Amino acid sequence: MEQVTQAFILAAGRGKRMQHLTDDKPKPLVQVAGKCLIDYNIDHIKQAGIKDCVVNLCYKGEMIRTHLAERRDLNFIFSEEEEALETGGGIKHALPKMKRSPFLVINSDALWADEKGSCLLEEMIRAWDSDKYDMMLMLQPLSLAYGVSANGDYSVIDGKPIRRRDKETQAPYLYGGVLICHPKVFDNEPEGRYWLIDIFDRLQAEGRLGYYIHDGKWFHVGDPQATQIAEDYFSK
Repeated sequence: MEQVTQAFILAAGRGKRMQHLTDDKPKPLVQVAGKCLIDYNIDHIKQAGIKDCVVNLCYKGEMIRTHLAERRDLNFIFSEEEEALETGGGIKHALPKMKRSPFLVINSDALWADEKGSCLLEEMIRAWDSDKYDMMLMLQPLSLAYGVSANGDYSVIDGKPIRRRDKETQAPYLYGGVLICHPKVFDNEPEGRYWLIDIFDRLQAEGRLGYYIHDGKWFHVGDPQATQIAEDYFSK
């Protein structure tokens, strides 16, 4: 079984819904309780024992590069994008800089709290099985998600994640912005700008999409109001 030895932080987007909070800086450098969002990600990656981390850059990317120059705890590899290539295109663009082995992917605004004594990323890495999956999603129970009013993204039926397809249906889990992926997923994907959602659907249909349910709190840092909810929690 192939081991997870590298990570990828999606950090190229501006985060327009953050309004004034991203006028003068990229979203990964927005602070919650005095700490940048991207630093929460990096601390989780470090705790999981991973050293190599690719970060994609676009909007005010030099600010992220400068910020990370102060951190010596991971080996950072930067993937530059002239225009933001979104989640799927951004990963595809960066693959030549990566080993051909499974890797973690974290949205730079994914913010969660591990229960005492637990580490989500370590648990996902232990649960990963490349014989069974080409990708494994972190699913977040809606009951433990803050700053969201969504209907959820996924149900788990017969041990498999099934994405919600219509506005009326309620699904008990959100996709929490963390996954493990094998590079071969992108072998037949195009270059350019696209999202991961179609890849999720393809792997679901092929029976190659796994999941891991997080049992801690998760925060949607998508707009100023949601950011304040996270600020209130992490300040404590």
